[in-house]
Amino acid sequence: MFMKKNNFLKIFTVLSIIIVPSIAYYIITPKHPSFIHLPIYGHTSVNEKGDSIYHTIPAFEFTAQDGNIFSSKKLDGQIFVADFFFTTCQSTCPKLSGQLYRIADRYKAMRELTLVSFSVNPEHDSVSVLADYGKKFLVDASKWKLLTGDKKKIYDLARTGFMIPVEKGDGGPEDFIHSDQLVLVDKDKRIRGYYDGTNDKEVDNLMNEIKVLLLENINEK
Repeated sequence: MFMKKNNFLKIFTVLSIIIVPSIAYYIITPKHPSFIHLPIYGHTSVNEKGDSIYHTIPAFEFTAQDGNIFSSKKLDGQIFVADFFFTTCQSTCPKLSGQLYRIADRYKAMRELTLVSFSVNPEHDSVSVLADYGKKFLVDASKWKLLTGDKKKIYDLARTGFMIPVEKGDGGPEDFIHSDQLVLVDKDKRIRGYYDGTNDKEVDNLMNEIKVLLLENINEK
């Protein structure tokens, strides 16, 4: 009995030595490391000071499902997830929208997150069509923007801004983009991840990496 008690005390002492300092560090350290660092996608350059300059999503301005103009300025300081879809799609797009609903529902109380869906068939996807589509997928217009506008601008944004892996094109009448990718963008408009929006596990990973970016924001304050 004495030996068991003695062994227990030894184990307790060892665990205390390991765990207590860790707990104390966590409590007294104001800025906790995220432990996970997401990659930054796109070409980089170096400025005169030697700082890395990363690719960022360029400015854009389109019309949302509520009829109001939505510009990239409204995403300043926001984490956002983007996709490119069209309302008449019967295969990939409903899956993408269903996954985006999962994300919106999971983070409905997170003011730092916005979802942005760009229509790749803007000639058909008018404001009223997008509004109807939004009702079908229970879209909260304050959290999730469905955008339509000039086709060439949307296609150029997809290819050169979000760097969606699709075939080259000019945004003309015969050009068409179809992608299953969800793109994670940080508060500085840098691309931090690509995910198969039809795959539950990849979207679960995306939702976890949203938390990583949120922690990055907290640590920078």
